[in-house]
Amino acid sequence: MRVVPSELYTSLIADLQTDRQNENQAVLEASTGQSVNTLSDNPIAAGQLVLSRAQMADVDQFSYSVSTVQSSLNTADSALNSVVSSLTQAISVGTEAAGGTLSTSELQALGNQVDQIQQQVIGLANTTYQGNYVFAGTAVQKQPYSATGVYVGNTTVNSVDVGEGQTVSLGLPGSTIFGAPAVAGQPDLTFQYLGNLSTDISAGNQSAIATDITNLQSALNNVIDQRSNYGETLQQLDSESTNLSQEKLTLQTNQTNLIGADEAQVATNLSQAETTLQAAIAAASQVSQDSLLNYLK
Repeated sequence: MRVVPSELYTSLIADLQTDRQNENQAVLEASTGQSVNTLSDNPIAAGQLVLSRAQMADVDQFSYSVSTVQSSLNTADSALNSVVSSLTQAISVGTEAAGGTLSTSELQALGNQVDQIQQQVIGLANTTYQGNYVFAGTAVQKQPYSATGVYVGNTTVNSVDVGEGQTVSLGLPGSTIFGAPAVAGQPDLTFQYLGNLSTDISAGNQSAIATDITNLQSALNNVIDQRSNYGETLQQLDSESTNLSQEKLTLQTNQTNLIGADEAQVATNLSQAETTLQAAIAAASQVSQDSLLNYLK
């Protein structure tokens, strides 16, 4: 009687396990589209992948910061655009009142119109974005302007990291935009000028109206100048957003190159693994049958 040596069974079992592992690996690569699914698949590539994903997380965080700052600055810029329109309208009203041909009631109506413009501008100076006051300096949770135009924010500017070595400010404090008064506790200059214009129009004080218009034009020019800072920062953010998008695309491409599986090769490997495994199973079955026949003899 011939008996198949135990070493042969051991070898067959080992081969079957290897073939099964190869098939499982091929199936895994086909289902995930990745050639590296565990650290042991390719330790070097896996380590590089960890580093690349950390870099990707930084890029995502910077991109989020850029988007948030852009939205905040766009809100502030839109408010300042409305301020420019309002101050331009006030100057127009003052110019109309300076003509010297209006009645007392007409002058009173124009004075009231300037009062309304003043309140509109104060409201714009208290603009918020996501619950934060955009012209309050770093005191973003506190309304920066009183009903009379007195600034109660601070002059500190928040800054945000939007890239490696790239920092931008979240905006300017209101006192910079609307003109800090010479005496603390007084309304900012823009609101003083609007108040003076309203009073002088109602009183029909022509010479004073002319002075008020000049002062208000100066305040308007300052708002326009300060607004340009927002435009420059928004341009910088647009450029940084483009850079971050390109960096993310590069990282994604590198990650694909590191662990991405070649579909054609994976299909070939899977087919070969299945064929090899079936052949091994058939061989093991044949050995078992031969062994049993020999034992019966």
